[in-house]
Amino acid sequence: MFLRQAYKTATFVSYGYMNWTRGSFLKHQKEFKDQEMAVDLTDKQCLVTGANTGIGYASAEALAARGATVHLVCRSKEKGEKAVGEIKAKTGNPNVSLQVCDLSSLQQVKDFAAEYTSSGRPLHILVNNAGLMETERTQTVDGLETNFAVNVAGVYAMTELLMPALKRASPESRVITVSSGGMLTENLNENLQYEDKNVFDGTTQYARNKRVQVALTEYWVQKHKDAVGFYSMHPGWVDTGGLKKSMPDFHSTYNYLVGVATTRKASKWGILLRPKSCCQAFTRFWHAIHT
Repeated sequence: MFLRQAYKTATFVSYGYMNWTRGSFLKHQKEFKDQEMAVDLTDKQCLVTGANTGIGYASAEALAARGATVHLVCRSKEKGEKAVGEIKAKTGNPNVSLQVCDLSSLQQVKDFAAEYTSSGRPLHILVNNAGLMETERTQTVDGLETNFAVNVAGVYAMTELLMPALKRASPESRVITVSSGGMLTENLNENLQYEDKNVFDGTTQYARNKRVQVALTEYWVQKHKDAVGFYSMHPGWVDTGGLKKSMPDFHSTYNYLVGVATTRKASKWGILLRPKSCCQAFTRFWHAIHT
């Protein structure tokens, strides 16, 4: 068991060093197609969770810059309002709004999704970006381990409950779930709640959660493939506040290699903006070297 885990970790680090760094992004950025990056998203409804900072903020800004109506789903009203104001100022797009919702609360997810779907609006793009890596085991009001609640239960509930709105935008609609290459260090595991509190490891639980997200994407592809496009992806090693807080040793060791969230666009932007015919939902796990 120890040797197997050590092999997986070594593979993750070595593969990441070669493919998920700032240098890898800059290399493949040269292959971007201008006509796809400049797509007009006017009148498209887009929703990004965890959008007040990092990768979510960069995604929301990119969508707004292309004319989309963008809904930032954030836990903090104060941070969310600040992000909305900044994105409006940067892009000149007034159609950017804040939706306050804590993904660790299933009730809040249900309430938000019910409000959105009842409005009759379509949803063209859902970006499941919000993520959590807590190093101590805690439980939510629903009795779920907190990392699992945000990374898996919240993502599943948000996606399923917004399906009526996504299907209104079919066949243009797509769901992009931001997983992580860290999932390569773990297999699918039935111990979803990480029940052994004495040996809880937040990094391991995060990797397990990200593995489940990829499995969920495969499930959704089979269930809804005729109506909605589903994609899971790894954005590469990105210098975010979450990485610095949750994995300080990794952050300090590899900081010179990681990309900044405002420029890490290779795989995320590809599946955000490219025509669905160019993005095969069920044949690949998109990561930072894909364009």
